[in-house]
Amino acid sequence: MSGLSVLVVDDEPLARRRILRLLAKEEGLGRIEVAGDLAEACRAADVLRPDIVLLDIQIPGGDGFQLLDQIAQTPAAVVFVTAFDHHALRAFEANAADYVTKPIEPGRFRAAMARARRLAGLQARDERIAELQETVTALRGALGEQSRAPVDFWVRARGEHLRVGAGDIVRFQAERDYVRIHVAGANYLYRESLASLERRLDAEAFVRIHRGAIVRRGAIVKVRPGPFAALVAVLSDGSEVRVGRTYESQMRALVGRT
Repeated sequence: MSGLSVLVVDDEPLARRRILRLLAKEEGLGRIEVAGDLAEACRAADVLRPDIVLLDIQIPGGDGFQLLDQIAQTPAAVVFVTAFDHHALRAFEANAADYVTKPIEPGRFRAAMARARRLAGLQARDERIAELQETVTALRGALGEQSRAPVDFWVRARGEHLRVGAGDIVRFQAERDYVRIHVAGANYLYRESLASLERRLDAEAFVRIHRGAIVRRGAIVKVRPGPFAALVAVLSDGSEVRVGRTYESQMRALVGRT
């Protein structure tokens, strides 16, 4: 098959499906492979030797940087598909590799792919290696800044985009590949999975108490016994969330129970 080869590395099924739909609209591409964890991505990179890699940084089994280390001597044009906000991304906007933030916007994706095509098709190998090394260094710094920065969420409501601050959130509830953000008196559907969201939330501020729920620690008003010896967290908006068996020990430690 002729055309540029592409490797998509993302552990989130929703994100992979969206990327593949967007790639289907791109002309001049050849073989496309997908990988959901580091080991699978490394194997695919060895076989495919991709021209373009669409890469999430946080993946099971390690992180995207380890994949970049492996392909450094046969460098692809790398487009980072990240959950970082635009403020953190300023640290490496001027570097060679492009990025697309989640949720993925089609116009931004097309622009990133156009730049990746130019890099894959025109740039000398040594130049691409040097640029990739620069980008990895800058992105590692951005990752550190992101981990210290508060997380805000832009949500869509009645045709407008609203900023929801992390301190206003009571809980996140999973809804298949999405989450519902609950604040006092309102809730909003947000295009990201609970697993992806958990990785970028501040663990000092939020805690997962059920496979389908993450709550803000400061919003927990009390913890009471529930049916069948379960625990139930009562939150500041009056809602109640059952604590999953897997998370009971964490909750008991949180409230100082033995």
